[in-house]
Amino acid sequence: MARKKPASPEPPPWTGEVYSSTYRPVASAPVLITGATVLVGNGERLDGADVLLQDGRIAAVGVGLTAPAGALRVDGSGKWVTPGIIDNHSHLGVYPSPGTQSHADGNEMVAPVTSQVWAEHSAWPQDPGFAAALAGGVTTLQLLPGSANLVGGRGVTLKNVPSVDVQGMKFPGAPYGLKMACGENPKRVYGQKGGPMTRMGNVAGLRTAFIEAREYARRRAGSEPGKRDLKLDTLAAAMAGEIQVHIHCYRADEIAVMLDLAREFGFTIASIHHGVEAYKLADRLAGEGVCASLWADWWGFKMEAFDGIQENLVMVDRPTNGCAIVHSDSPEGIQRLNQEAAKAMAAGRRAGIEVAPERAIRWLTQNPARSLGVLEQTGTLEAGKMGDVVLWNGNPFSSYALADKVWIDGALMYDRQDRSRQPVSDFLLGQSDSQGGTP
Repeated sequence: MARKKPASPEPPPWTGEVYSSTYRPVASAPVLITGATVLVGNGERLDGADVLLQDGRIAAVGVGLTAPAGALRVDGSGKWVTPGIIDNHSHLGVYPSPGTQSHADGNEMVAPVTSQVWAEHSAWPQDPGFAAALAGGVTTLQLLPGSANLVGGRGVTLKNVPSVDVQGMKFPGAPYGLKMACGENPKRVYGQKGGPMTRMGNVAGLRTAFIEAREYARRRAGSEPGKRDLKLDTLAAAMAGEIQVHIHCYRADEIAVMLDLAREFGFTIASIHHGVEAYKLADRLAGEGVCASLWADWWGFKMEAFDGIQENLVMVDRPTNGCAIVHSDSPEGIQRLNQEAAKAMAAGRRAGIEVAPERAIRWLTQNPARSLGVLEQTGTLEAGKMGDVVLWNGNPFSSYALADKVWIDGALMYDRQDRSRQPVSDFLLGQSDSQGGTP
C-alpha cells in the first residue's frame, strides 16, 4: 500500500515576531482641547470645536464636549488642531543629524540587492533629529535604507518617542516597508562594480531577484523547505502582501515600468517616492491606488530630476482617489513639513487649483498613514484612533505656524511653552542646566 503523501505546510509568515515592538504609551490623564479649528485629516473641517483624548485614544471630536473628571483642559481659541504629522520617508537614526561618517549606516553598498538588511538594525535612537522633528509636529515616521541599491532593505515605522533602543519606538503592529530604487542611483553606484550600469540592467536585476524569491517561496511552502534566506524572505513577504513596497523613482517612464513590474510579480506598490514626474501619471497612479510621496519643490539636482514642476503635488492629488504625500528625505525638511505642504498649495493656487486646508492636511496625515499600512490606527482624528495630536498656534499652513503642543497616544510629549516638555539630547551644544544638559 502506497504511503499517503504528507500535506504541504502552510506558507511561512515572512515577517514573524522577531525584534518586535516593546513600545508602551506614556500614562496620561484625559485631555480636552476646546474651541479650536480642527482639521480631522479626512477632508473634514470643524470650527470652534473640541477634541477629547482619553486612555491614549481619540475619544470624541465635536462641539461642546464635556470633560471627564480629572481631565486637563487646554484652551484652543484662535488655534488649530490636526492629527500628528507622519513622514513616510526619513533617514533619521540611520543618517543622524548632526552626523559623522561613523553614524552613516543607511546604505549597505555591497551588492545591488540587499533585501536582507533592516533599517532598524542601524537606527540610533539618540539622534537629535527625532526631537527636532517632534517640535515640528511629527509623531510617526518611517525610517528607510538609502537608495544606492535596487533593493535597499526593510524600513521600519516608529512612534517619535524617546527610547534607549529602537524596539521601544516601533509602531505596534505596523507592517515593514521595503525600500527599492530605480534610475540613476543604482547604475551610478554599481556601474563600475559589476553592474547594473544601465536602466535596462536595473530592471533586469529587479526581475531576477523577484523570480528567485518566487521560486524560494514555493520551496519554503513545500514539504522540503530547505535553508532559510533572509534576502529572499523579504522579497517573498512583499509578494505575499505582508510588506509595504516603497520605490524611489523620479521619471514618469520609469514609474510606469515599476507599475508593470508590480503587476508581473503580483505585489502592490504602497508609494512611489520622490516622483518628480509623477504629475505625468497622476490618473494612472490614482487608478491603480498607488500613492506618490513628493517634495514641494526639489528638482533639477540631477538629470532624472530635471523635469519637475511645483504643481506636482496638487496634480497628483487632483484625480479621484489621488494619494499625494509630502515627505522629507531630509533632517531639515522633516522639521517643517507643514510649510512644505503650504508651498505646494501656493503653487496650485498660482495654477488655478485651490486646495483647502482640510484637504491639504491629508498629504501629511491620512495619506502617509495609508502608505504605511497604519491608517486604522492613526492619521485622522476619529474616535478610537491613537491620540496623536498637534495643537498649532494658528493655521498650520502659514509660514508663521508653530506646533505649540504635541501629544502621542494622549501623552503630552512636547510643549513649546514648557522647557521640561522639550526633549534634551547629550549630542547637542548650547543646552543650559535648566534643560537638563551640561552647562
